[in-house]
Amino acid sequence: MSEDFSGCKLAYIFNGQLLVYKRDNFPDIPFPGLWDFPGGGREGFESPEECVLRELQEEFSIILPVSRFVYKKKVPSHSNKGSSFFFVAQGEQCEIDSISFGNEGQHWKLMPIDDYLSHPEAIPALITRLKGYLDQ
Repeated sequence: MSEDFSGCKLAYIFNGQLLVYKRDNFPDIPFPGLWDFPGGGREGFESPEECVLRELQEEFSIILPVSRFVYKKKVPSHSNKGSSFFFVAQGEQCEIDSISFGNEGQHWKLMPIDDYLSHPEAIPALITRLKGYLDQ
Protein backbone atom coordinates (compact mmCIF):
# COMPACT_ATOMS: atom_id res chain seq x y z
CA MET A 1 0.00 0.00 0.00
CA SER A 2 1.23 3.48 -0.90
CA GLU A 3 1.87 5.90 1.97
CA ASP A 4 0.33 9.37 1.81
CA PHE A 5 2.89 12.20 1.90
CA SER A 6 3.78 15.27 -0.13
CA GLY A 7 7.59 15.20 -0.13
CA CYS A 8 10.86 14.47 1.65
CA LYS A 9 14.03 16.18 2.86
CA LEU A 10 17.43 14.70 3.64
CA ALA A 11 20.03 15.92 6.12
CA TYR A 12 23.13 14.59 4.34
CA ILE A 13 25.94 14.81 6.88
CA PHE A 14 29.62 14.58 6.01
CA ASN A 15 32.31 15.09 8.67
CA GLY A 16 30.02 17.16 10.91
CA GLN A 17 28.80 19.32 8.04
CA LEU A 18 25.52 19.43 6.15
CA LEU A 19 25.15 19.38 2.39
CA VAL A 20 23.02 22.48 1.73
CA TYR A 21 22.14 24.67 -1.19
CA LYS A 22 21.04 28.27 -1.53
CA ARG A 23 17.54 28.31 -3.01
CA ASP A 24 16.80 30.47 -6.01
CA ASN A 25 15.63 33.94 -5.07
CA PHE A 26 12.35 33.82 -6.99
CA PRO A 27 9.38 35.34 -5.11
CA ASP A 28 6.97 32.65 -6.36
CA ILE A 29 8.76 29.68 -4.71
CA PRO A 30 8.73 28.63 -1.06
CA PHE A 31 11.65 29.92 1.02
CA PRO A 32 13.35 32.01 -1.69
CA GLY A 33 17.04 32.60 -1.05
CA LEU A 34 17.22 30.38 2.05
CA TRP A 35 19.60 27.48 2.72
CA ASP A 36 17.86 24.16 2.03
CA PHE A 37 18.52 20.43 2.24
CA PRO A 38 18.27 18.00 -0.67
CA GLY A 39 14.74 16.80 -1.30
CA GLY A 40 11.46 17.89 -2.75
CA GLY A 41 8.00 16.89 -3.83
CA ARG A 42 6.74 13.39 -4.40
CA GLU A 43 6.18 12.21 -7.97
CA GLY A 44 3.48 9.65 -8.69
CA PHE A 45 3.35 6.79 -6.23
CA GLU A 46 6.97 6.97 -5.04
CA SER A 47 7.82 5.64 -1.61
CA PRO A 48 9.46 8.17 0.75
CA GLU A 49 12.84 6.54 0.09
CA GLU A 50 12.39 6.62 -3.69
CA CYS A 51 11.35 10.28 -3.51
CA VAL A 52 14.30 11.52 -1.46
CA LEU A 53 16.84 9.41 -3.36
CA ARG A 54 15.54 10.67 -6.72
CA GLU A 55 15.74 14.27 -5.50
CA LEU A 56 19.29 13.77 -4.18
CA GLN A 57 20.35 12.37 -7.54
CA GLU A 58 18.62 15.14 -9.53
CA GLU A 59 19.99 17.93 -7.35
CA PHE A 60 23.53 16.69 -6.62
CA SER A 61 24.12 13.60 -8.81
CA ILE A 62 24.62 11.52 -5.67
CA ILE A 63 23.40 7.94 -5.80
CA LEU A 64 22.84 6.75 -2.26
CA PRO A 65 21.76 3.25 -1.21
CA VAL A 66 18.76 3.03 1.14
CA SER A 67 20.97 1.16 3.61
CA ARG A 68 22.82 4.43 4.39
CA PHE A 69 19.80 6.09 6.00
CA VAL A 70 20.35 6.39 9.74
CA TYR A 71 17.07 8.16 10.54
CA LYS A 72 13.57 8.46 9.10
CA LYS A 73 10.65 10.35 10.60
CA LYS A 74 7.20 11.26 9.32
CA VAL A 75 6.61 14.96 10.01
CA PRO A 76 4.02 17.60 9.13
CA SER A 77 4.76 19.11 5.74
CA HIS A 78 6.24 22.60 6.03
CA SER A 79 4.06 23.51 3.05
CA ASN A 80 0.98 22.61 5.15
CA LYS A 81 -0.01 19.91 2.65
CA GLY A 82 -0.33 16.77 4.74
CA SER A 83 2.78 14.96 5.86
CA SER A 84 6.37 14.70 4.74
CA PHE A 85 9.40 12.59 5.63
CA PHE A 86 12.72 13.69 7.06
CA PHE A 87 15.77 11.47 6.55
CA VAL A 88 19.37 11.59 7.74
CA ALA A 89 22.29 9.87 6.03
CA GLN A 90 26.05 9.95 6.46
CA GLY A 91 27.95 11.05 3.38
CA GLU A 92 31.25 9.85 1.95
CA GLN A 93 34.16 11.75 0.43
CA CYS A 94 33.76 10.10 -2.98
CA GLU A 95 30.16 11.37 -3.16
CA ILE A 96 31.15 14.92 -2.24
CA ASP A 97 33.96 14.81 -4.83
CA SER A 98 31.54 13.71 -7.55
CA ILE A 99 28.81 16.31 -6.97
CA SER A 100 27.38 17.80 -10.12
CA PHE A 101 24.97 20.50 -8.98
CA GLY A 102 21.61 20.50 -10.78
CA ASN A 103 19.68 23.44 -12.19
CA GLU A 104 17.70 24.35 -9.06
CA GLY A 105 19.30 26.74 -6.62
CA GLN A 106 22.17 29.20 -6.76
CA HIS A 107 25.03 27.12 -5.33
CA TRP A 108 25.81 24.44 -2.77
CA LYS A 109 28.26 24.04 0.09
CA LEU A 110 29.06 22.01 3.16
CA MET A 111 27.96 23.95 6.25
CA PRO A 112 28.88 23.03 9.83
CA ILE A 113 25.80 21.69 11.63
CA ASP A 114 25.98 24.34 14.38
CA ASP A 115 26.19 27.09 11.77
CA TYR A 116 23.02 25.84 10.08
CA LEU A 117 21.16 25.61 13.38
CA SER A 118 21.83 29.30 14.07
CA HIS A 119 21.83 30.65 10.51
CA PRO A 120 19.33 33.46 9.86
CA GLU A 121 18.77 32.11 6.34
CA ALA A 122 18.14 28.49 7.35
CA ILE A 123 14.63 27.08 6.88
CA PRO A 124 13.00 27.02 10.34
CA ALA A 125 11.23 23.66 9.86
CA LEU A 126 14.53 22.04 8.88
CA ILE A 127 16.23 23.43 11.97
CA THR A 128 13.48 21.87 14.11
CA ARG A 129 13.73 18.52 12.33
CA LEU A 130 17.50 18.43 12.52
CA LYS A 131 17.40 19.26 16.26
CA GLY A 132 14.91 16.42 16.72
CA TYR A 133 17.41 14.02 15.20
CA LEU A 134 20.38 15.39 17.12
CA ASP A 135 18.52 15.33 20.46
CA GLN A 136 17.52 11.67 20.25
